[in-house]
Amino acid sequence: MIRSLAAALCLTTGLSTALLATPLAAQEANRSRPTALPVNDTTPAPKDIPYPGGTIRLEVDASDTVQRIFRVRETIPVAAGGPMTLMMPAWLPGNHAPRGQIEKLTGLTFTANGKPVAWKRDPLNVYAFQIDVPQGAKEVVAQFQFLSATAGNQGRVVMTPKMLNIQWESVSLYPAGYYTRQIPVQATVTYPAGWQAATALRGRKSGSSIAYDVIDYEALQDSPVFAGTHFKAVDLGHNVTLNIVADDADELNFKPEQMARHKKLVAEAGALFGAYHFDHYDFLLSITDEMGGIGLEHHRSSENQVEPGYFKTWDGGEALLDRNLLPHEFTHSWDGKFRRPDLLWTPDFNVPMQDNLLWVYEGQTQFWGYVLGARSGMFTKAETLDAYAQIAAKLDTAVGRQWRPMEDTTHDPIMSARRPKGWTSWQRSEDYYNEGLMIWLEADAIIRKQTRGAKGLDDFAKAFFGVKPGDWGQLVYNRQDVIATLNGIAPYDWAGFFQTYVDTPTKETPKGGFTMGGYRLVYTDTPGAITKAAEGANKMVDQSFGVGLIVKNDGEVSGVIWDSAAFKAGLSVGSKIMAINGDEYSGDAFKAAISQAKTSKKPVQIILKQDKYYRTLTLDYSDGLRYPHLEKTGEGEGSLDKLLQPKT
Repeated sequence: MIRSLAAALCLTTGLSTALLATPLAAQEANRSRPTALPVNDTTPAPKDIPYPGGTIRLEVDASDTVQRIFRVRETIPVAAGGPMTLMMPAWLPGNHAPRGQIEKLTGLTFTANGKPVAWKRDPLNVYAFQIDVPQGAKEVVAQFQFLSATAGNQGRVVMTPKMLNIQWESVSLYPAGYYTRQIPVQATVTYPAGWQAATALRGRKSGSSIAYDVIDYEALQDSPVFAGTHFKAVDLGHNVTLNIVADDADELNFKPEQMARHKKLVAEAGALFGAYHFDHYDFLLSITDEMGGIGLEHHRSSENQVEPGYFKTWDGGEALLDRNLLPHEFTHSWDGKFRRPDLLWTPDFNVPMQDNLLWVYEGQTQFWGYVLGARSGMFTKAETLDAYAQIAAKLDTAVGRQWRPMEDTTHDPIMSARRPKGWTSWQRSEDYYNEGLMIWLEADAIIRKQTRGAKGLDDFAKAFFGVKPGDWGQLVYNRQDVIATLNGIAPYDWAGFFQTYVDTPTKETPKGGFTMGGYRLVYTDTPGAITKAAEGANKMVDQSFGVGLIVKNDGEVSGVIWDSAAFKAGLSVGSKIMAINGDEYSGDAFKAAISQAKTSKKPVQIILKQDKYYRTLTLDYSDGLRYPHLEKTGEGEGSLDKLLQPKT
């Protein structure tokens, strides 16, 4: 019987092939068949040798705050004539993706000895410009404009009538074929009259211009500028400065106790890591709703934008949402800039980055950002616990974890570039940030349990990030280095731990940091501080934790959780709730209807508008309002309580 079945299968296979062969042959007879040509990548590979031409002179005119045009003149010395490729940076550190704004580089010309030099864009790499340097020429002069966004739909706004942000990758080119740390540059910037500027660079001011000291191109790109008409610099100690630019002068005023928390942040970071990896550090902080939002790490500085009221409404709920930014970006000086995944570090800005270890780079930074926020007083302990509850609950709504492992979300910066998604909970997004936090929170609890409270993740931080004090280069690592360091702190199956939480689809976010730390995640009908602040700032009601719906105060649906009650009722992002249970939609009416359904056990009736069509939907849900909180489960201090205690 088995032999007969096998024979039958063979016969069937042969028959199918015969039947398919004739139609395919007939098709091929009527189709031209081109042959692929060889792909010739002519961009020189980077070599770790000094750039032979000498020091590049970069002049940037940043004074046009009306049309917001940066005008650039770059003089590139050359050692010999012949073919040369000049690159605009594409793969940008901290962006984890090719985000260079090549479309905004315009008016490009090259000259040598005062005569035009023709250029051609590389069709295989649109960031590369190919020229032929005339024999005998000593330098090539490039001139171009960077057309920064004049409105938000063109990209991030980096210049307003009151402030600007220079990111050197937008206003410079570099010669291909060399590690960027081997290319010296001397940059000069002309600012609007009367403005003050801050950067990790140092230089000499003359009138409205600043001539910065010679530095290598890698470090130049890593040293952006904030400048503005309303400016204040505050010494935070340990060679750290808080440089503030603001839309209005009164935003620069702060209370002594507010600045004391920023100073304590710097001290707590030093106590945590046991070393500083910079000669000086400049926080660049913009308090604005005109210049675009940003939170971007650099080795000796960081770019940070917060909403107006950062100091003025410090005790207001919505101001909470901005106070994790500085602790997070400061942590990156150690985690991400000094210690960097080996495949995320690249020798220039053309070699692609591989993001697989972002759950360490960003995930552990997210972890330490909240810990340092609590230890420094930027957050209270209660606010930190509220943030943890909200983070864990949000991650549990990411049901895409059923098919997509967390490690795969590290590719999202390249795949999605933070474009809006219709079904985020099923698609998943950059979950390596907060799920990374939850993994490291559990790792801390495991270490404390294994060592009976003698050690914690603080010990890993010192051992892994605290080496080579003062070194502001890069020390790369791989996953095995992380595992080996953890085992040196507390022996455990760390490889299996990461296999479970990083590489494998899961049912829920890790919560061992809560349960082993003396807390549990619970839900009530009252929002915590962080959720309440988010609802206020975003003008919406967030019931993603219950019915599976986030609705703006005007009725627009901004989030639907996959396979939730809202999903099953037929709601989708972009539609608009016009009425609920016969009443005109409002946030209060929505919450009231959800609460009433819990008592009455009757479905909620919704009139929905989607595009130009109206529908009546029945929302079958009776669990009421659900907001996340952490609840204490035992007496005394647990490991989570101890983790958040100040060290200075």
